[in-house]
Amino acid sequence: MPEMPEVQGLVEFLRGRIVGLQIVKASVAQIAALKTFDPQITALHGASVVSVDRAGKFVDIGCRGPADEPLHLVFHLAKAGWLRWYDAVPTTPVKPGRSPIAIRVSQSDGSGFDLTEAGTKKSLAVYVVRDPADVPGIARLGPDPLDPTFTVETLAGLLECRRTQIKGVLRDQSIIAGIGNAYSDEVLHVARMSPYALAASLTADDVQGLYDAMHATLQDAVATASGKPPADLKDAKRRGMRVHGRRGEACPVCGDTVRSVFFADNSLEYCATCQTGGKVLADRRLSRLLK
Repeated sequence: MPEMPEVQGLVEFLRGRIVGLQIVKASVAQIAALKTFDPQITALHGASVVSVDRAGKFVDIGCRGPADEPLHLVFHLAKAGWLRWYDAVPTTPVKPGRSPIAIRVSQSDGSGFDLTEAGTKKSLAVYVVRDPADVPGIARLGPDPLDPTFTVETLAGLLECRRTQIKGVLRDQSIIAGIGNAYSDEVLHVARMSPYALAASLTADDVQGLYDAMHATLQDAVATASGKPPADLKDAKRRGMRVHGRRGEACPVCGDTVRSVFFADNSLEYCATCQTGGKVLADRRLSRLLK
């Protein structure tokens, strides 16, 4: 699943290539991916791209329509979505249901991109709106952890009185925007913190350590993603992971075996030596440590 660093990498890539161009055509191949109907997606035809920004894990392409009206093409790649870039968009029309392509956008210089989604569970979401705040997922976002106004005091306020596990807090987009399953594992490993620790139980030192780990992990990942084309971002993410997706491998810090806890549709990875005092985490339904 693309998270903040990869989405930021996509934003920077698109910003350098499509700002100043016009959208010639936006074609829908998977109608379920398009979540809005007013304005229609055809309103983008002839619109000039003026900005590309990120809100949490959403990409926001800001445009000016032919009548100078503000329009935004916003998308969330969900679990299995991605962006495929073309220096020259294929001339073959996209056929509904025949490929993983959901949306194809063609630019005035002949370039463009597809929004694709693998697998059978379709969660990719595309919106055409006049204001990004009209997208429900953006309207409910919490603060961005890399925003200069996000301080350790901000984090402490968000964690206070939350009797929920810190792993879930980090993944909750309405609390902190942009961190998902992968980077929450990475942040907690750097912070040497159990994913099952209760947010409200953290000491001031714990919160400071978590804040520092969050900043270091996300800033390093954003720096790694910066300047890479979309085709290279996924591999760069995988190579940079310390524990996430590395079950059975050696922890890069202590050498212990990286372990997993499995959920219905994902898992968390952690190092028992670094994060839980050597104790192996119990099944998620028990939400406690094995003795």
